[in-house]
Amino acid sequence: MNELKNQKMEFKRITLPVEGMTCASCIARIEKALSKVDGIEDVNVNFATEKASFGFDPEKADIKKILSVVEDAGYKIDISPLQADVKKNELKSSDKHIESNYEKGLRNDLILSAILTIPILILNMGIMFDGFSQFISLSRENINKILLILTTPVVFISGKRFFSIFWKNLLHFTADMNSLVAIGTGAAFLYSAAAILFPEIINHHEIPHVYFDMTATIITLILFGRWIENRAKRKTGSEIKKLIELQPKTALVKINNEEKLIKIEELKTSDIVIVKPGGRIPADGKIISGFSAVDESMVTGESFPVEKNINSNVIGGTINKTGSFDFEVTAIGDNSVLGQIIKLVEEAQSSKAPIQQLADKVASIFVPVVIGVAVITFAAWLFIGGDNAFNSSLINFVAVLIIACPCALGLATPIAIIVGTGKGAQNGILIKNGQVLELVHKMKAIVFDKTGTLTEGKPVVSKIKTFDINEDDFLMYAASLERKSEHPIGRAICEFAKEKGINISEPESFLSITGKGVEGIIDSKKIISGSKKLMLEKNIDLFPLNNSEMNSDNFKTSVYVAVDNQLKGVIGIDDELKEFSIEAINSIKSMGIKTIMITGDNFKSAKSIAEKIGIDEFKAEVLPEEKSNAIKKFQQEYGITAMVGDGINDAPALAKSDIGIAIGKGTDIAIETAEIVLINDDLRNVVKAIKLSRQTLRTIKQNLFWAFIYNVIGIPLAAFGLLNPIFAALAMSLSSVSVVSNSLRLKKIKL
Repeated sequence: MNELKNQKMEFKRITLPVEGMTCASCIARIEKALSKVDGIEDVNVNFATEKASFGFDPEKADIKKILSVVEDAGYKIDISPLQADVKKNELKSSDKHIESNYEKGLRNDLILSAILTIPILILNMGIMFDGFSQFISLSRENINKILLILTTPVVFISGKRFFSIFWKNLLHFTADMNSLVAIGTGAAFLYSAAAILFPEIINHHEIPHVYFDMTATIITLILFGRWIENRAKRKTGSEIKKLIELQPKTALVKINNEEKLIKIEELKTSDIVIVKPGGRIPADGKIISGFSAVDESMVTGESFPVEKNINSNVIGGTINKTGSFDFEVTAIGDNSVLGQIIKLVEEAQSSKAPIQQLADKVASIFVPVVIGVAVITFAAWLFIGGDNAFNSSLINFVAVLIIACPCALGLATPIAIIVGTGKGAQNGILIKNGQVLELVHKMKAIVFDKTGTLTEGKPVVSKIKTFDINEDDFLMYAASLERKSEHPIGRAICEFAKEKGINISEPESFLSITGKGVEGIIDSKKIISGSKKLMLEKNIDLFPLNNSEMNSDNFKTSVYVAVDNQLKGVIGIDDELKEFSIEAINSIKSMGIKTIMITGDNFKSAKSIAEKIGIDEFKAEVLPEEKSNAIKKFQQEYGITAMVGDGINDAPALAKSDIGIAIGKGTDIAIETAEIVLINDDLRNVVKAIKLSRQTLRTIKQNLFWAFIYNVIGIPLAAFGLLNPIFAALAMSLSSVSVVSNSLRLKKIKL
């Protein structure tokens, strides 16, 4: 995992739509074909999304070669994104175009096949009853000829896709699901046609038995199953479609103090955009006037509207609720938050989880093995003999081929990953690849950075100790002096005093002592507020501290306050805990995962925070460059270890960990290094990510189990003559739909 993380992808990553994939064995064929092209590396084909993703070097790779190798393999690939510098939305429309053409052709083939199969079944069942031929005034021979005429378009028009791909596969000595269907239905049709057209060759004495009903019904059922499967697969990507649809089509901009409505494609950075109540924000930006509350739920998962004022950042695609405001555009298109989310989700959905490697390996050898089993089945039934030896041989031969189509096997993993990553994006959790989604459920420990992750990184007053002075008077002196300070600690003291209802006075004089503290005159009294070092420099006696628990090591920062050169108290300053830190840590511990905090703070300060949160273990006084070594030790001690952080000094540790989890409001480098990004800083999303991973992997295992067990049971039944080919075709189609339906249940899980 770490090797994959540390590899640098020098090539540009390209994802292209592919048409014509029908089962898991198609994946290996396309990957093998593309890997042979110079300038292409790290090929990854996803059966569920029907896309090929690969590293692309435009200086080396031949675009025409890409097209030809895929077409030679029996598929179509849309290379238009490589032929021009197209925008993201143009790639989307191209993808949609291929998808709609494929579905339209599939639907038309299905309709023709179904229309012709109905009379074929009626005629075939009718000839089983005495008197049917007299009732319709047709002989058995003529009925068989009509069946031939009706079945021929089903085979050569509706079923053309199976036979054309089978022929291309044959030229390359490969096979896939289409090969199984083509061999099975083709054998049944050719035998039946020969029996009708050349009866003297097949049987000199009796009217031969034909299999037109079986041929037509199998093709119709497989087309129907593929059509249903295709419709179901589209539902799996609905979350990313919703994200794409978030961007409005127009924006109201201010040009020379005049309002002008422009298309979203014309919007540029630095434009001033006007947003009115109820409107959707068209791009990322910073508010320059006005205020409002913004619903960011679709992007961040945050359920409540977020208050926005001047200098607040807004995200494109979110909804303005109450007020109106103007903002300056800072990012558009792929560079926006929404664009990055869409990109991350797409990349995750086109990736593979390690568990899929098993399915891919099985699929690569599965079809040739099945053809061998079918041939053995045919020969065995012929050898057994009997009055209907050939009929039994052919029926069981076809049944083995049809029941074994590995569609469900190819869909088992990628469909679950698509739904799982989409569900994560809907909840403000961006999972960058399928490997991570599978790995999360195995984690044994999570390491949390303290400042900005478990805490707000905002100083707050946590405790006060006074000596021979009323606490309210003490706070009045300290806050009145600190009100003139711009330091965050000074503001924290002032806010604490205001919360206590203390009346703050105006200092008669004020002096800031850089890096040490402040001093001034309040109510004719000399006040000094600052560090222990400042107290010693001013010759303030610190004797009252000797018997006090307010030792400076107990807090992140201690502020000492002297009145008329006498120490009157000390204020303990700590980070403010994030709202849901304790709840998140408790939930993670209940899952059996070790929780660890790592910080550069002193030991006693770190211990105080760790005890408040209830974390299992902490490591204090760790320098930024030492964090990655600490992660290594935790990995050796506990096993698979995740790291949650938000700052630039967390990047090495995030990279070293097995699973890096970055707070979305952190720095870009931390987000870039991590495998999971939490769009907001609610640590409960870490819990949601773990639950999502576990449920997704459970779904994948269920899918693979049913896909394997279906073939393990079905093939022997077919080989021993216990499964009719028509029921085999129906079961094969339903198996794929069941895998997709099981994966879609992930949408309904509560995180």
